[in-house]
Amino acid sequence: MYTLAWERPNGAHRRSMKKVASQAMGLGLKWLGDVSGAEWLDRYGLRERATQVVERGARAGFRTVQDAGRRFSPLMKLAAPSRLPKPKEPPALFDLTLTDEQQMTCEMLRRFAEDVIRPAAREADDACSTPASLLEASTELGLLEMALPEALGGAGAERSPTTSILALEELAFGDLGVALALYAPLSVVNLLVDFGTQVQQERYLSPLAGAGYVPLALAVTEPTAGFDPWQLRTQATRSGEGWLLSGEKRLVPLGGSAELFVVAARTEAGTPALFLVERTAEGLTVAADPCMGARAADLSLLKLDEVRVTDEARLGGDAGLQAYEALISRAQVGWAAMAVGASRAVLEYVIPYCNERIAFGEPITNRQSVAFAIADIALEIDGMRLLTQRAASRAERHEDFRREAYLAALQAGEKGMQIGSQGVQLLGGHGFTKEHPVELWYRHLRAISLCHGTLYV
Repeated sequence: MYTLAWERPNGAHRRSMKKVASQAMGLGLKWLGDVSGAEWLDRYGLRERATQVVERGARAGFRTVQDAGRRFSPLMKLAAPSRLPKPKEPPALFDLTLTDEQQMTCEMLRRFAEDVIRPAAREADDACSTPASLLEASTELGLLEMALPEALGGAGAERSPTTSILALEELAFGDLGVALALYAPLSVVNLLVDFGTQVQQERYLSPLAGAGYVPLALAVTEPTAGFDPWQLRTQATRSGEGWLLSGEKRLVPLGGSAELFVVAARTEAGTPALFLVERTAEGLTVAADPCMGARAADLSLLKLDEVRVTDEARLGGDAGLQAYEALISRAQVGWAAMAVGASRAVLEYVIPYCNERIAFGEPITNRQSVAFAIADIALEIDGMRLLTQRAASRAERHEDFRREAYLAALQAGEKGMQIGSQGVQLLGGHGFTKEHPVELWYRHLRAISLCHGTLYV
């Protein structure tokens, strides 16, 4: 059987489980140190609560180190597919109040975005890929471990779309392209956790715990004008006990390095389905496809020339259509959240710039046209965030959120592009140069309405 490049030998699996547990424990202690110096906890009166949360996580880490050898077998066999439980008591109404854990998560990711992502964003954009050191550093956030159920070696407790969009907003505040590179593998993991069969989870999820950053990617968008994710041209044709996949995919994140792709194709019945395609599959070719924005995500072009996959490669089995429907709606919400983060970056940059920019003996913000333009940006960001959070809130309450997801994506695509353009305009000639990051954010925001199905929150 073919072994993925990142899959650990069976003999080392027990040690890898202990390693990931130790990493999780160390991460908890690191958070505890960060929490002790966080002034915002005193502002919200959360210091005692935060300390309890992190100490509880650290204690769980110690227990995991002790129990890892007993709880997991080398082959990680599952009796049934492992799912993350849904929130026990989802809020009855749309509530914007963040939980203590969500506030801590946002603060941690904001600091990561400012201290780690932002300084590397320009280099990553020029190189059309995110530095490996940054990708590995992101594993210290513990996002992958929180997405994996305990049965698969992770530490996931429940799936919260609201927490996911908050995380995406903060990561995109640092850089949208890097955020896409960091979250693309999590999207595949989330899909496999929610819809993967027992065989699929054993093969693709069980090796992930403790493996560091593993590039995985979703491939839905096709190189057609006005692409509609419900009118796929990529074909999946029955062939014996498997399928033959033929077509092209564009704007695929991590195409240059991904070991596994989740490819959307239309079956002979006319319904869309998702297929797990390993990089070494015969007939699959990947080419670099540098675009205007989100370049740090290593966007690529996939060509499938009668790529043969087994019937077990169809994601979710009989629940394949349900998986695809969920992917499209959740991707819309995820991209809307990233638009909010990138737009927020523009706003927080143009305010001090315009206050310090002197023209005709006074700051240009004294001009009503400039002040009103900045106010409009803030207004549109609030509107985008509310639509995004409403969609995520309905998803968390297990209600139909397709309409809300579409509206959030529509608003983010239109207003995000306007915000990026207005940011460049407010900087004047400086906005056109690489001396300032606004032109980079403008290019990112142009991608919001073009990418489909590359995220699953």
